[in-house]
Amino acid sequence: MNPRTRHVLLLWMLVCSGSTTEAIEPISTSIAVGMAAALTGFLASYQNIFYYFHECCRPEWISFNRTGLEVDLESKLFGQHIASRIILKAVTGFMSNENPKKPLVLSLHGWTGTGKNFVSQMIADNVYKEGMDSSFVHIFTSELHFPHLSHFDTYKTQLQQWIKGNVSNCARSMFIFDEMDKMHPGLIDSIKPYLDYYDKLDGVSYRKAIFIFLSNAGGEGIIEKALDFWKEGRNREELELKDLETVLSLAVFNNKRSGLWHTSLIDKNLVDFFVPFLPLEDRHVVQCVMAEMKARGLRPEQKVADQVARDVVYFPKSERVFSVKGCKTIASKLDYYT
Repeated sequence: MNPRTRHVLLLWMLVCSGSTTEAIEPISTSIAVGMAAALTGFLASYQNIFYYFHECCRPEWISFNRTGLEVDLESKLFGQHIASRIILKAVTGFMSNENPKKPLVLSLHGWTGTGKNFVSQMIADNVYKEGMDSSFVHIFTSELHFPHLSHFDTYKTQLQQWIKGNVSNCARSMFIFDEMDKMHPGLIDSIKPYLDYYDKLDGVSYRKAIFIFLSNAGGEGIIEKALDFWKEGRNREELELKDLETVLSLAVFNNKRSGLWHTSLIDKNLVDFFVPFLPLEDRHVVQCVMAEMKARGLRPEQKVADQVARDVVYFPKSERVFSVKGCKTIASKLDYYT
């Protein structure tokens, strides 16, 4: 029996409890009527109280904070001027539209430790009150959820069911696909209808959902372009999206290990933005360390940050231009110095 039914039954018992006796004492009648009135008021507000304490697909729990996202991108994401600009505009435009024509589909590309997962977390933190812990944020990783090629057809069916079920529960759901470069080619095509320009599919609208693909595919091409800029003595902030679009398109569409190899998502232009993440330099690693110290409640110390940054492995080996693992190992290295 659900809580609402139990409360109604209790109300009925309070009001009708005297039916088996000849009379009800006046004071008992007053108490019963008072309790019935109070219970009726409680039932009227019960739903709102429930929403207050339990995450629901309502504005109290899902509300976009544009300022929060902008501040997070500026103060916590380092060396990614292209990605920051695209993410802020894309998410703001989508969340501001009450009637989008299709879901927002972002494909984030770059080498490990450059901030792809971090940006996904920032988006979640500024859309959902519970952030990444929200029951409306769903993460899929290739090696965990789709490990066996022999189960390919089963995975396709499960993936469709998972997405349909979760969007049916909440239109403003977010799906993050990590390790796209390890995903079996063609698997992501199974959800193509959900990313397209359909009003509804089997009575379900997917147009308010967000899909984020994370991949290392294209990372090497992005690094080569950034290294060319460095060799030419040009500022990395001069790099623009147009400088990397060709590199990304070749790496994503023609790379069998991209997870998007020859998919209809590309053919049908269903990916709204391909977002490049640049390799990080020494100064960015230092910024990461300072930010990590601040996040831990420690006083940021330049000397410690410089020490940690010096311990990071860089490439090319002779010039030490870019961090091999970006800022991925910063937290564990900081433990050693603090």
